Amino acid sequence: MTRIDVPLGLLFSNTGSYGTVAHTLLNGAKLACKEINADPNASVMLKPLHIDPQSNLGNYGPAVQTMLDKGIRHICGCYTSSSRKEVIPLIEKRDALLWYPTHYEGFESTTNVIYTGAAPNHHISPLIDYLFTRFGQRAFCIGSNYIWGWESNRVLREGLQKRGGEVLAERYVPVGETDLNDIIEEILETRPNFVFNALIGESSYSFFRAFRNACREKGIDQVAQYPVASCNLSEPELRAIGADGADGQISSSVYFSSLPGARNARFVRAYQAEFPEGPVASAEAEAAYVAIHMLAKSVAKAGTADVQAVCQAVAGQEFDAPQGKVTIDPDTLHASLTPRIGLSRSDYEFDLLFEASEPVKPDPYLVSSTMTYEPALRRSMLRAVS
Repeated sequence: MTRIDVPLGLLFSNTGSYGTVAHTLLNGAKLACKEINADPNASVMLKPLHIDPQSNLGNYGPAVQTMLDKGIRHICGCYTSSSRKEVIPLIEKRDALLWYPTHYEGFESTTNVIYTGAAPNHHISPLIDYLFTRFGQRAFCIGSNYIWGWESNRVLREGLQKRGGEVLAERYVPVGETDLNDIIEEILETRPNFVFNALIGESSYSFFRAFRNACREKGIDQVAQYPVASCNLSEPELRAIGADGADGQISSSVYFSSLPGARNARFVRAYQAEFPEGPVASAEAEAAYVAIHMLAKSVAKAGTADVQAVCQAVAGQEFDAPQGKVTIDPDTLHASLTPRIGLSRSDYEFDLLFEASEPVKPDPYLVSSTMTYEPALRRSMLRAVS
């Protein structure tokens, strides 16, 4: 059988301030490439080229230009929304396709991006319901000073206000900033019901450690009195935080590596065997893994790697992913995913607090979502998934 050769760009920073989590994206994509290329029945042969932008925004554009100049038209990559925004004009100009496998803030529309990570109605919306239902209506928001932090906090603020809640303060720091003591003091002074964390990378890890230590010094049980919730906290990042702050943190996601089921067990085993040195499997790794498999299935269906043909073929495409069934919505080119909320443990895994009963259609613009998770959250009980 003659295979369709698909030059593939992998644009992930495995070094720099958010290299830990972005490295899992790279690993997930590599694992999928290996599986597809090793499958004797596959009609596609992927030929990946990886470039590491080193968590430096200025490196993304030149990296994409290099890939495009080499004839690559399918690129799986980017972790931050700022890097995605940086490369989309180049992708669109050269009629290429970006497979974006990261949870994001939504409110973007382009026919040159396929989104396999969580949209805001998958992670922020259920988290708002959970926090409001369980802890109260007063939030303190902290975030990295770029679009992910701004938009995540905006969605949370508007969601709380609709429920009669309020955001006491929003504070932003540059990506990579680790001196957060002044903000921590402000949190303790304002006494919110919970903290919403939209920091990324080293900034986030430093915050978790410093906040736990500051509370301990004042005799405060941080987990009980000031719970911290994130939409971007995964297993490798718990290890980056370390024992002094990794447990008791709330994460809203569509995937945790401790999910039960044969598909996920196979994925985690294969991932660990391929990358024994880590970083460990995460939602990011799973989304990248899904993106590459969706790419291969779409090329096979189209019978060509032509971007326009693949775009038509990916609409409605399904994949039995480690998290469960994933489907690409034809209207938005975003994935239908299953919302979940987890609580981190001291062994750097998550217990499952809430899980939607089925995959949820993406609503990246939050214009058609009428679903509230509050009744299900009231019924849900803590369920360990290790």
